[in-house]
Amino acid sequence: MKQNTKLIFDELFERYPALTVCKDEILECYEIMQRTYEQGGKVLVCGNGGSAADSEHIVGELMKNFKTCRKADETLLANLEDCEESQRLKKVLEGNLPAISLTSHLSLTTAYSNDKEPSAVFAQQLSGLGQKGDTFIAISTSGNSLNCVYACLVAKAKGLKTIAFTGEKDSRLFELSDVTVKVPARETFKIQEYHLPVYHALCAMLESENF
Repeated sequence: MKQNTKLIFDELFERYPALTVCKDEILECYEIMQRTYEQGGKVLVCGNGGSAADSEHIVGELMKNFKTCRKADETLLANLEDCEESQRLKKVLEGNLPAISLTSHLSLTTAYSNDKEPSAVFAQQLSGLGQKGDTFIAISTSGNSLNCVYACLVAKAKGLKTIAFTGEKDSRLFELSDVTVKVPARETFKIQEYHLPVYHALCAMLESENF
């Protein structure tokens, strides 16, 4: 781990001392996600309501500059057709850490929910998008959201690493996931308030390490 990456990790607990109870699990999340990126994989995220917004937020931080200026892939830039548009494009493309929010695909999710089973909509997407070596993150304040549980089952069956962000109570996602960050709160909005600095730190650490 780079020194700057460690500083980001340590600062999280200076700013939010209550999260110290999750310190080992947060570090394990980082290590799982970093291995995924080192091996050329991607991160897939889902959640409901505010946690759906968190899923989108995580993907936004991973797929473009967050705290650091990221250089775009040199091979990609070199392979662009030599034209005026490419010269402009080279100035704006940024490096990314591949990530997909499973809450984003409106036509797919509404069609599948209408035709089949709403609670299996994330599982359906993972069955097509998830690959061994990827990481799946389920965000659920209760830890028992059925659509997240179903998705976790499919992720495990396909060989993905599984991470859950929940509240402090034991839950079905805690039982299923490789690692669960159980933040020290029980009310939904308080749990969500703790989730945000956790995933911000993880995204900043991954950016620091890879760029």
